[in-house]
Amino acid sequence: MELRQLRYFVTVAEEAGFTRAAARLHLAQPGLSAQIRQLERELGQPLLDRSSRSVALTPVGEAVLPLARAALDQVERITHTVDEFTGLLRGHVRVGLISGAAGEEIDIAQVLADFHRDHPQIGISLTEDTSEAMYNAVRRGDLDIGLLSISAELDPGIGAEIIYDSTIVAAVPLAAEGFGERITLSELCEHPLICLPSGSGLRSLLETACATAGLIPNVAFEAAAPPLLIRLAAHALGVAIIPRIPPADASGLGVRTLEIDPPMHGRLALAWNAERPMSPAAKILLGQLRIALARWKNPAAAVVTP
Repeated sequence: MELRQLRYFVTVAEEAGFTRAAARLHLAQPGLSAQIRQLERELGQPLLDRSSRSVALTPVGEAVLPLARAALDQVERITHTVDEFTGLLRGHVRVGLISGAAGEEIDIAQVLADFHRDHPQIGISLTEDTSEAMYNAVRRGDLDIGLLSISAELDPGIGAEIIYDSTIVAAVPLAAEGFGERITLSELCEHPLICLPSGSGLRSLLETACATAGLIPNVAFEAAAPPLLIRLAAHALGVAIIPRIPPADASGLGVRTLEIDPPMHGRLALAWNAERPMSPAAKILLGQLRIALARWKNPAAAVVTP
């Protein structure tokens, strides 16, 4: 029995199929299947039920899964403990960002560049995706750190630090008629809307608020970042749902903002899996990100306890 076989088994169980598991592991599906069958032969029992399209755990597989996860966690803890004891920094840190987060105001690129300069032996991977996809990746352990939007209570196993809390507003063209300073959710749903894509925190806020009120939002346009939402609204293609911006900034972009009733609040957070051991390299990068983001919130801030 090899550790990689246990890792493959856990991944197949989490993905409920060989195709998605092979893609996640960057392996060819036949090779993955062969490794799982070899593990089953060594154990003398089938771990997976392959009789339907979706792979399911057998009773033996159900019993083995938590033990396999525990074994993998313990091996990871041993490696991290040795690294911390020797002061050795190595490995790979995986970071995820919501689309549009790495802009001029939040210079994630500079933080990563500084980290790479100080620790050139550590690999860094950076991905952009929706908050929902990255939250699930952090929970699975596929990402070490995620900068994402939060629209609901977090799983107890996810550690998070809120770095930004904003009221959500509606943006309409400066010259638009028929709008006051406020707009109800019901009135909002009478207009074509411009919003972030499904799976984003802001979109989840909108959909949850509408579902609670028994409304269906008419999302006519989707874009991956708020600046494009604003530009689309400025051209009168619909009402954009965006985090609040200063009136002067909105005017300069050709829109004005309306308060939404009832109000919605969006939160941006650094998130990590608190139930899995974090590598020394990931801990250092997390600390540097927290310092940088604290300075973004408050330029006078000098120190943040990592």
